[in-house]
Formats: sequence, structure tokens, C-alpha cells
Amino acid sequence: MTATPTQTRGEVSPSRLRRGLLRLGGLLQRAVGLVVLGTAVFASLLLLVLANTDAEPRFGRPARRATVGLWEVFYDTEAPSMRVVLAAVAVALLLAAGVAWLEQRIAIRYRRSFDPIATPLAPRVVMGETRGVFAGPVTVTVLIPAHNEEVRIRATLQSLLAQSVPPQRIIVVADNCTDDTVAIAQSAGVEVFPTVGNRDKKAGALNQALAELLPEQGENDMVMVMDADTVLQPGFLETAMRKATDDRALMAVGALFYGEEGHGLLGMFQRNEYTRYARDIRRRRGRVYVLTGTASMFRPRALRTVAGSRGTLLPGRPGDVYDTAALTEDNELTIALKSLGALMASPSDCMVVTEVMPTWRALWKQRLRWQRGALENLGAYGITPQTARYWSQQFAIAYGAIALLTYLMLIVLMVLALDLWIWFPFWIGVGLVFVAERIVSVWQGGWGPRVLAASLFPELLFALYLNVIFVKGVLDISLRRRAAWGHVPATAPPGQA
Repeated sequence: MTATPTQTRGEVSPSRLRRGLLRLGGLLQRAVGLVVLGTAVFASLLLLVLANTDAEPRFGRPARRATVGLWEVFYDTEAPSMRVVLAAVAVALLLAAGVAWLEQRIAIRYRRSFDPIATPLAPRVVMGETRGVFAGPVTVTVLIPAHNEEVRIRATLQSLLAQSVPPQRIIVVADNCTDDTVAIAQSAGVEVFPTVGNRDKKAGALNQALAELLPEQGENDMVMVMDADTVLQPGFLETAMRKATDDRALMAVGALFYGEEGHGLLGMFQRNEYTRYARDIRRRRGRVYVLTGTASMFRPRALRTVAGSRGTLLPGRPGDVYDTAALTEDNELTIALKSLGALMASPSDCMVVTEVMPTWRALWKQRLRWQRGALENLGAYGITPQTARYWSQQFAIAYGAIALLTYLMLIVLMVLALDLWIWFPFWIGVGLVFVAERIVSVWQGGWGPRVLAASLFPELLFALYLNVIFVKGVLDISLRRRAAWGHVPATAPPGQA
């Protein structure tokens, strides 16, 4: 057998290795939730052992009290020793530094990759294939998948038409609409693409539209996909098009999303959450977590390569851009592009405002779909260099759920065990540091979000609610319960009649 230029005798080709990892992912498809949760439990127990391995002499024994006459509780009024505190800090810093180092090494490796088979979208491959070729100025065609979005889509279209550099085409992908979505789109002067026999939700609708659109798109004829409940902020398209013009290896541009005003305390919880996410992306200098469905722009080369890699390098049906089996199609497409070596960015000036869930029930449906979709995507792709960051995120969520529940349980037990509330200076100091971080991370949101963050416990209870959803997603996927899309009907924006 003759070795290829990128494979010497005796080596395993990257594409064969990737297919092997995908098969491993199939085995993890159902166990992924238990793997994540089990690892977090193990880490929690390890930290507990570390915290209780204290070589310093102790004077006296911990106090012992009966709690409501049912069981006995041990508690210690002393702060942990400095050795234990430093050890815990060191473990946390080492883990964070390890994840950051690994992500950086993976990014550098794939930027330098010159393997057109395993990483056809890697910057060196793309730059080599397009060197000396002028593909014309960057243009943008916008696809808006819409299912009964009459109360939202007008504002979405207006935000597109008001851009300083407007898109070349706007196409509303009308998917089984029974309201006035189509009429509103036509009255705004944009194109309408009605789906035919689509049963695959948003992913299926976009696949139908892309199957007709992509063959006629040139190298610089970008395709932007945005939700019908999203409003672009001024300058979004201008910034995204400039980025694509300046770097022909850039395969996708994502958005930083913020929550709309209104919906009381629940709306503020979500706005704070989105503000913190946007802050994290800025601190990462635009490195992408997820090419969010709120608004993301792609080169046709990227989408065509994904479609051509389905069933071999990537999971999914050959020829489909979006995997119709994925509950979170935007997250899955992000992993697919990263697996092919694509360079992506989320510039700080590409901002959108999106809908927040108006009720707790609606939020439950949305987040359960997000959480289960994220776990299923990891199960489909397995453990690869490109999914390392996503695995670490899920471990962090699981560990955070355990830590928060333990923290709240300890507070309740202390209240029940003590006749008189005692203030522990050490733990007050730790709490103040935590509160300061919460306030700083939402500072740009204004005084309302800052006050909510300073009050601490409301946001902790909101986090507990999200943790319950995480556990529900783990149980559902582990018990092979049927996944539901959980569509939430569109509601009118706050203040709109």
C-alpha cells in the first residue's frame, strides 16, 4: 500500500481516526449524561477528601447538635486551615489553566493543519486553495426560518432593512405557517420560501432552502441564518462583512445576544445570564462557543463542506447542512464546523437582541431542549479534541449543580441545628467575593441587574432551577425517553399591542 502525502506507513489516517471516534460516540450516545454527572460526583468527593485531609492539630471537637429531633449534625465554627484553602484554590486554577491550555493547543493545531481530507476547512487549506483568486465583494443573503411568527417577524425584518450595509437578499423560510407570517413578509418586500412536506422542524426547513440556494452562491456570497424573534443591532452586517472581507479563511461569524426588556423578574434573570455569556465571549476575544441560531453568517464553502461530510466525517444524513436528528441544530453545526477545522469568530460589535421566555413553563421547555441537545451532540461526536471544551462545560455544569445544592442544604441544616444565627467571618468573606463577581459580570446591564446580582439568593434559586433542568435532561437521555422539541409559541414583544 502506498502512503499518502499526509500519512506514513503504519500511521492511522486522521479521517479513519475520526470515524473511529464517531463510533465511540455512538456508544456514548445514551450514557453521556451519566458520564458527565458521574465525573462531577467523583470530583466533588475528591475535593471533599482533600478538604478534610488536614494535618494541622485541632483543639477540641466539632460541635454536635440534634436537628429537629430526627438526626444529628456536626458543624465546625472554625475556618478551614490555610493549607486546605490554598490547596482548593490551586486545584481550581490548575483545572482552569489546563482547559485553557488544551483549547489553545487544539486551536493552533487546526489552524496549522494542511490536511484537505480530515480538515478541509482549516485556514491553511482554504488560503492555499483561494490564493490569487478574487471571488468578488462580500454579499449577504439572509435566511429567516419562521413558523407562525407574525407577532415577531416585522421587527426582525425592520432591523435588517435598517442596517448601514443592507443584505443583498432576505428570504423568509415559511415552515407550515398558518398565521400572517407570509403576508407580513411579502408586505415588507422580501422573498418567501415555503417549505414542502417538512417534518424536521427548523433544521429541515433550512435544509430545503439551502439545497436550492447554495449551488448558486459564490465564494464570498455569505449566508446568514437568523431567528424570526431576533433584532439586529446597528452595524451588525457591516462588521460581519468587514471581517469576512479581511480574512478569506474565516468560515463563520456569530453573534453576541442580549435579552429583550420586560417579563419582570424572570426576564431579568435571563438578561443577566445572556449578559454574562456575552462578557465571556469578549474576554475570549471573540472565540466561539456556539454559532447561535439568533444570527450567524457562513461562507457557502463551509456549509457545502458540512453537507458533503455528513455520514463520513460527521454524523447526519449525507447532503444535509443541518442534522435533523439534533435538538439543538446550531450547537451541532458549530461542532461540525470545528471538527472540519473551520475558523470562526464572534466579534463584539455583532450584537442582537432576542426574545426571553415569558413564563417558567416556557423556560423549562426551552432549556430542557438546549440541555438535552447539548448532551446528545456530545454523544454523537464522542471525545475528540474539538469537543474537549464542550465536555468540560458539561462537567462544570454538573459540578456546579452538586456544589450549589450542597451549599443550600448546608445553610438549611445550619439554621435548623443552631438556636442562634452565627456569623462566620471567613464564609462571609467568601460570600462577598462571590457577590462582587456577580455584580461586576452584569455591570453593563444597568442598576436593575446590579441590584438583582447583589441580592445573591434570587439568582442562586434561578441557578438551582436550571440545575434541576440539567438533571432532568441527564435522566431523560439515560432512560431513553423520547425527546420533544418543546416549541414555545411566539409572544408579542413587551409594549407591543
